[in-house]
Amino acid sequence: MPSKVSCLYLLTVVCWASALWYLSLSRPSTSYVGQLSIPIRQKTKLNKNVTFSNIRTRPLNPHAFDFVINEPKKCETEAPFLVILISTTHKEFDARQAIRETWGDESTFGDGVRVLTLFLLGRNTDPVLNQMVEQESQIFHDVVVEDFIDSYHNLTLKTLMGMRWVATFCSKAQYVLKTDSDIFVNMENLVYNLLKPTSKPRRRYFTGYVINGGPIRDMRSKWYMPRDLYPEAKYPPFCSGTGYVFSADVAELIYKTSLHTRLLHLEDVYVGLCLRKLGIHPFQNSGFNHWKMAYSLCRYRRVVTVHQISPEEMHRIWNDMTSKKHLKC
Repeated sequence: MPSKVSCLYLLTVVCWASALWYLSLSRPSTSYVGQLSIPIRQKTKLNKNVTFSNIRTRPLNPHAFDFVINEPKKCETEAPFLVILISTTHKEFDARQAIRETWGDESTFGDGVRVLTLFLLGRNTDPVLNQMVEQESQIFHDVVVEDFIDSYHNLTLKTLMGMRWVATFCSKAQYVLKTDSDIFVNMENLVYNLLKPTSKPRRRYFTGYVINGGPIRDMRSKWYMPRDLYPEAKYPPFCSGTGYVFSADVAELIYKTSLHTRLLHLEDVYVGLCLRKLGIHPFQNSGFNHWKMAYSLCRYRRVVTVHQISPEEMHRIWNDMTSKKHLKC
């Protein structure tokens, strides 16, 4: 007889399919995705007795958002070795489910190396999608949502939410991986070859695919950066937002630094700015790929991350790699 969880899961899949079919028929696909940026907050009246020192210490970028879906007790029983923070959007249920069933499966390494997986979202402007994510959260308990608008221009807020969550609810973790829902992660390489559970935990550690570049001033570019927002000619070294790893102590450091750092919509660049303020230099690691690679067993055994992987590819790659561990390259 099917279990209650299995029935709930099947119901969720059916509901997601119905909701997405309804949305595709009744609404333009671009009516609510990526149209809004940082929400406008209400102006607060200044107290006439505020001193100059208080003004100087007031946060430049207060992260004044509340958790509307949270998993505050995920780390209570045992601190994980690795927390995985996955930036995703409401419609990407298939991608989230593929990750749960492949490299993001929290039971992959058993009791020896505890891994915790969380999906990060904001609020959608469509209440149907918000309800679907809430139902998904009740089944899997791996979704965290704050009440900012979920859009491309708010990716930085999404990452800062993840940093805040680790600092607040899981500060005893050893490492954190931040990545996206279209990324395949070679967990064997990440855990055993890079992070090495038997080694002494590192502090103030940050690694990924390091980029040394400057702002793009072409307004037609997806990565356009206005001069008035960032006047410098070069960015500090930063890791591609497709995937980077850091020691858990850095989560609190970045979050607190962000409160006094002007917000930028380019999430990976913004994290690099916070790292520069903290005096933390990201280490280059060629195993992190921010592009798509044609699949071959031996090639994927050597990497940590690969970009632009569909849910179907994720299952196929995972099944092939786990079933052929005995084969030599």
